[in-house]
Amino acid sequence: MPFIFGYYDYLWLILAAAVLGMIAQGAVQSTYRRYSAVAARSGVTAAQAAQAILQSAGVSDVSIGHSRPGGLTDHYDPRQKALRLSDGVYDSTSIAALGVAAHEAGHAIQHAQGYAPLSIRNSIVPIVNFGSRASMPLLLVGLFLNSYTLAMAGVVLYGFAVAFQLITLPVELNASNRAMRALTASGLLAPDEAGKARKVLNAAASTYLAAAFAAIAQLMRLLSIAGRRRRD
Repeated sequence: MPFIFGYYDYLWLILAAAVLGMIAQGAVQSTYRRYSAVAARSGVTAAQAAQAILQSAGVSDVSIGHSRPGGLTDHYDPRQKALRLSDGVYDSTSIAALGVAAHEAGHAIQHAQGYAPLSIRNSIVPIVNFGSRASMPLLLVGLFLNSYTLAMAGVVLYGFAVAFQLITLPVELNASNRAMRALTASGLLAPDEAGKARKVLNAAASTYLAAAFAAIAQLMRLLSIAGRRRRD
């Protein structure tokens, strides 16, 4: 009975994490829509702002282009050294677009300067990808064969995905901080506009917090399931 209570307790924790994730996503969408309708007084586009930020940091080997179709698909690709902005951001002069572009430029600067958390995150991507695919099948096989070792191996592989989520938090927060400093120092955003851009970036950061919470909740649940197999 104690185990059953704990099992469902973790399940509710996962449901709570899912709700938090939906709330965070809603906050991102609403905050972005609000400030994408407000043009920055500097009049520069997001792509131009990103280029200016990179140049001011001495980063000259990063290309800036369009990302795949869709909203908020902006990202920095360290393998190609390419900063890719979504269609709604690239040519936009809105405060929201400048904030998003500056954030991605922050990632490019992190890469150029060898920012340790980013390097660690990039280095574990292959094992995270493998672990994400193999963890659940391995866990299920372990449960089916009544093998605690195989079940725990699946849990350990999933743990790398949790580690990825946790290391993502300082990476994203640091990129946002770099973005805000660059936007204000360069005059791309006036002081009264910077607070609005910060709201957009803070809303985006909440999604990473929710993802980390969800990953930890799932890890706790998997540990509980594997632990039950050992006791059985």
